[in-house]
Amino acid sequence: MTIQVEKSWFLLDTSADYVLAVQRYEELKYAVKGTIDHKEKMLLVHLIADYENKLWDLPDVDPVEMIKIRMQDFGFNATTLAKEYDDKGTASKVLNYK
Repeated sequence: MTIQVEKSWFLLDTSADYVLAVQRYEELKYAVKGTIDHKEKMLLVHLIADYENKLWDLPDVDPVEMIKIRMQDFGFNATTLAKEYDDKGTASKVLNYK
């Protein structure tokens, strides 16, 4: 029994390869587990992640510091954040690493 596959996938070396892989993933994103399409989708997940990890070396960021940075970007302070979420205690605990 021969299985017809639309395209043979290799390591993604160029942005064009990456775009094709992402487009194909979007077509297969709801593939049923156990099917050949699902297997192709899972391969694409690995290829895309590998390409992105090589291309975009993002630094590890402390999540609380990221919240504080975004608060500053939007002109928020702890009181503003507490009002937004209607929970002063939780906002304070998060911002104080508790």
